[in-house]
Order: sequence, then structure tokens, then C-alpha cells
Amino acid sequence: MADSTTLKTTPLHDVHGRMEARMMGFGGFDMPVQYSSIIEEHMAVREKAGLFDVSHMGEMLVRGPDALALIQKLITNDARKLVDGQALYTVMCTPEGGIIDDLLVYRRTEDLYMLVLNAANVERDIEWIRDHNDAGAGLENMSDDTALLALQGPRSLDIAQPFLERDLDNLSFYHFWEATDGSFLDCDHALVSRTGYTGETGLELYVPADDAARVWDTLLEAGADAGLKPAGLGARDTLRLETGLCLHGNDISEQTDPYEAGLSWLVKLDKGAFVGRDALTKIHDQGPSRMLAAFVSAEERAIPRHDHLIESPDGDTIGTVTSGTQSPILDRGIGLGYVPNEPAYTEPGQSLQIAGRRRTFEAVVETPPLHEED
Repeated sequence: MADSTTLKTTPLHDVHGRMEARMMGFGGFDMPVQYSSIIEEHMAVREKAGLFDVSHMGEMLVRGPDALALIQKLITNDARKLVDGQALYTVMCTPEGGIIDDLLVYRRTEDLYMLVLNAANVERDIEWIRDHNDAGAGLENMSDDTALLALQGPRSLDIAQPFLERDLDNLSFYHFWEATDGSFLDCDHALVSRTGYTGETGLELYVPADDAARVWDTLLEAGADAGLKPAGLGARDTLRLETGLCLHGNDISEQTDPYEAGLSWLVKLDKGAFVGRDALTKIHDQGPSRMLAAFVSAEERAIPRHDHLIESPDGDTIGTVTSGTQSPILDRGIGLGYVPNEPAYTEPGQSLQIAGRRRTFEAVVETPPLHEED
């Protein structure tokens, strides 16, 4: 872990200090892991609401008449289907099909897009985008000027609604609004979207960095009676794992491709040329040799951890755990990991063995989201 003096900070760093959050390095930033407890914050999001600082994420503007062509060249999904005020989830791949990053693409206007990048990959992503910008689309890194708050949970829309002029019931999933007139908490510019990384109803609030602390404090005060709590990266990780969502650097990387990661729905091979298309076409035609499986421990308090070995019922090593934790909802260990692309290891109900540091325990393959009943 990097020394705290070498880590970047978000615009809310002083707020986290005031709230006595436990901090740690993540993606090159000094980030809050928890304020009270991971379980308490996790349950607040599942049952009421939680507020996250995710300002470590990167934001890049791509503008001009060649903006769409550049984006189409770089991503596997098809941004041509977007309309103003709509976003999509996608991946950006190497020529070999490895995942450089998973990202969001927001279409603000026909000639203006915003890309939201993972914190640890911002510099790599921007270099990659610039290297492929042959047509000369305008690029602007807005990361340092932008704060991002995620308000998540069943009561999140009710908490935010009094501060918005439009009815949030009309804001569809993977759509967004912009407020440029100070109508959202006196911010010169704000972007309010619904994408989410928790499996719950929620909003992402992009605001100027200078307004972040005021927006944070206002929302926490307004949501106190509704059970809103500040939540750190610890709860964010347990929430996304229960939902079965990937984390770049753990579950996906340049050594994994979208097909084996269960992200084939992000690959539009018929949209035209893009970086990695030839390699991904070959993988699509042949089928991936392994698949990312989600599983739940058969025993209580048996927790799979990153890099634990995955074994067949006969004890043969067949893979490794990429992410693992204890699910607060299930009160059991849950995890993700790559296993051979065979029904005996990938179909729900199949048994696997997880070789931990001290013991080996059984886990059962399940279909995400893991915390919801079929």
C-alpha cells in the first residue's frame, strides 16, 4: 500500500477526517473504508440509504464532430444508439481483447460526451485515448475539477427529490439530467444520473469540486431522518459483490476478456471496426476457455479471499478467487473466480472447493445477484 503522503485526495478529504473515517489507499487515493462499520453501512444501503464519496473516479470530456467516431473506435459497445441524456456501460480493450478498463459513456450532446474512468486507470486510459485520437477530437481531463457522490438505497430518491426541479420518477436507469442554472444546491453545474454499483436504486451526483463538501453535508442532514448514513469503500465492495459486479484489477484486467468475464452483452461485433474486434470475434466463435463464476460458501464464516485457490470436488486446482468477502445479507462467504468453461464448474448448484490459508471449504455456484431470492 502506498504511503499516505504519496496518495491523492478527493475534495471531501477534510470531511472524512472530521467524521473520523478509517482511511486507506485505493486507486492512488486516500479513501474512506468505513465510518462506523462495514456491516452497518452495507445494511443502510440495502434497507434505507448510504452516501459514498467516489470522487477518485476520473472524468474526461470528448468533444467535437469526431467525438463519436473516436469513442466508437475505442469501446466494444455501440455509442451510436445513445441520445442526449443517456449513458451506457462498456469496456475498452487491447488489440488482443484484454480489458483495459470498464467505463461509462455519457452523451451530453451530439458533439459532447463524458467518459467516467476507474481511478487506478485514469492515466493509462487517457494515454490510450490520446494515442488513438487520429482525427483530433477535443479531449479534456475534468477529474480534478469534478467531485462524484453516490447516493444509494431504497430511500435515496426521496432524499434527493427536494433539491431537484424535475420528478425523479421520470429519470430512467442509465439516463441523466444536467442542471446548469444553480438549481441543484446552487452548483454552477451538476449532472445527476442513475447507473449504480450497489444493486439498489440510487443516484450519482457530479458536482464542482469546490461544492462537494457543502453538497455532502446538506444531503446527510436532509437524509438523517430517513436513515441515510455515510458509507465507505468497504461497504461498496460487499454491495457490488452481492450484486455480482466486477472490479477492474481484481475480476477483470488486460489479462481477461469480456466473454470470459460474463460481459459478452457489452460487445457489439456488428457495429463496425474497433480496437480488439478481431480478437474478440475469434473468442466469440471458439468460446472462452474459462468463465467467471459466482459462488456462496456452504458453511457459515467460511470466507473466500482474493487469490485463494478454487478446486474441483476431487481436489484438483481449477482456478483462483478474484474477489471474496462475507455477505452481510446472507451471513456467508461469497466470491467470484475464473473456472474452466464446463457445466460441472459453471452451472448453478455445482459444488466447488475453496482452499483457504487454514482450511478448505465447500462453495456452491450461484447466479447473481447473490443476495436476492429467485
